[in-house]
Amino acid sequence: MSRPGQGVMMPGSGLGFPPQNVARVVVWEWLNEHSRWRPYTATVCHHIENVLKEDARGSVVLGQVDAQLVPYVIDLQSMHQFRQDTGTMRPVRRNFYDPSSAPGKGIVWEWENDGGAWTAYDMDICITIQNAYEKQHPWLDLSSLGFCYLIYFNSMSQMNRQTRRRRRLRRRLDLAYPLTVGSIPKSQSWPVGASSGQPCSCQQCLLVNSTRAASNAILASQRRKAPPAPPQPPPPPPGGPPGALAVRPSATFAGAALWAAPAAGPAEPAAPPRSPSAPGGAPTPGQNNLNRPGPQRATSVSARASIPPGVPALPVKNLNGTGPVHPALAGMTGILLCAAGLPVCLTRAPKPILHPPPVSKSDVKPVPGVPGVCRKTKKKHLKKSKNPEDVVRRYMQKVKNPPDEDCTICMERLVTASGYEGVLRHRGVRPELVGRLGRCGHMYHLLCLVAMYSNGNKDGSLQCPTCKAIYGEKTGTQPPGKMEFHLIPHSLPGFADTQTIRIVYDIPTGIQGPEHPNPGKKFTARGFPRHCYLPNNEKGRKVLRLLITAWERRLIFTIGTSNTTGESDTVVWNEIHHKTEFGSNLTGHGYPDASYLDNVLAELTAQGVSEAAAKA
Repeated sequence: MSRPGQGVMMPGSGLGFPPQNVARVVVWEWLNEHSRWRPYTATVCHHIENVLKEDARGSVVLGQVDAQLVPYVIDLQSMHQFRQDTGTMRPVRRNFYDPSSAPGKGIVWEWENDGGAWTAYDMDICITIQNAYEKQHPWLDLSSLGFCYLIYFNSMSQMNRQTRRRRRLRRRLDLAYPLTVGSIPKSQSWPVGASSGQPCSCQQCLLVNSTRAASNAILASQRRKAPPAPPQPPPPPPGGPPGALAVRPSATFAGAALWAAPAAGPAEPAAPPRSPSAPGGAPTPGQNNLNRPGPQRATSVSARASIPPGVPALPVKNLNGTGPVHPALAGMTGILLCAAGLPVCLTRAPKPILHPPPVSKSDVKPVPGVPGVCRKTKKKHLKKSKNPEDVVRRYMQKVKNPPDEDCTICMERLVTASGYEGVLRHRGVRPELVGRLGRCGHMYHLLCLVAMYSNGNKDGSLQCPTCKAIYGEKTGTQPPGKMEFHLIPHSLPGFADTQTIRIVYDIPTGIQGPEHPNPGKKFTARGFPRHCYLPNNEKGRKVLRLLITAWERRLIFTIGTSNTTGESDTVVWNEIHHKTEFGSNLTGHGYPDASYLDNVLAELTAQGVSEAAAKA
């Protein structure tokens, strides 16, 4: 459809704050690592609003409405999102828009990322695009909003003005965001004084208020002494398309006063630092506030003030093995201290050292005792000659007089017929036949084992469901890819006298085969190439040889749902742990780790990969 009229360059002033006596659309947003406010979905926002009506100081469990947000909890008292498994905390805000805007109509604008998935624009960008679309402008220039993108409605595409790269664009109808009517709620704090506005006179409140006043005075003094913040680079693209502009550094909130001083009248929010990207350098409201007017370009400082004496410093992300505080406990401690009115500064944990120093090609050497430097895998070709009945009979011995005990597959007694009778029929396999596996001796109905094998990978191997003993050569469902391995002249922590074996896995995106969860559907491959590290000693080379065997049997990776991101139909690790952190162990995936080599050998053995099995 052609769109008449002229293109439009939208002003960057936003929508403004709606009057008090009209309905407003509520959109909850979280601050990402690029200092951009990202909207929650309409379903999640409805859930947050429902919890807010019941308890304005409570917690919101996001996993109750979105399975991908299972680890996340929002603390309404401190206005932070908390990730329970890592302790990561991010600010959240409650933003308001006109009911006639895109969120009020349930309209979502999205761009296609490199993996083929669709990513929603920031809410203010979404509203701007929808306004231009409704006015039938043929194109929209986002440069006045700080983004070097052109939106073309005729082709439904987004173009980077610098690189000329285009991405697909789409407009999708979804659930409308929640409406609210009436006065805007006050920001939450605890403990709360009398309704007259006078502070409470109990000993606990006096202590908290005096602590607040002292902390605010210290921080205000340090702000006066602090040098002005350096100018910020341009903001990242809307919603995060990579490769267009420099990424703005993530900011912290230690430089702003944590509370407003108690007073008889309405409390004034603590004055935050000026943001160079805000119009006219005007300050933005305090972070701990439910009342967020209009879209704001930035809300945080670029440089962090020093932590005042006596104020505890808690890492935002204190990962496993880096200190005395468990990550989840660190995050909860920060939330509780804020809720109790105690001063706390959120600091950053040290960053992991993922990669070694640069290595020239001349310094990269083959691994002694391991032939070659690369292995490739191709698509699996099923061996049609191995039918389930033949495979099961190969590893089992028939039992004429079975004991009166349960078959652990169908849970029927071995002296009776298999529970798969009438469900599965195989010529020559009667439902009452019982067999014993050769090495481990566990007994099952033959028909049950045929059913188990038919529902598996059908690779000619059999695994005992009781003791996990493997009969034959087990193979997996790893997609096609490449494995490289070589020596680099650097040492791992804990192995100062040895060089390092570096393994590089690379798997491209592709289409799922018949052995995968959704045959014919596209799968993604995030984070490739993946670099892993082993010490170049006798045991490290042994692990490498077995990893090569596991790779050739397609056991290192599989296609499933990511435990980290919740994304489905993506390449994930397959129960054989690797060390992906070179110079530290902040994530638990690095060195030193005295038990790692023994543990990974045990994991390989559980997959049927061992030197003993190779010799057998």
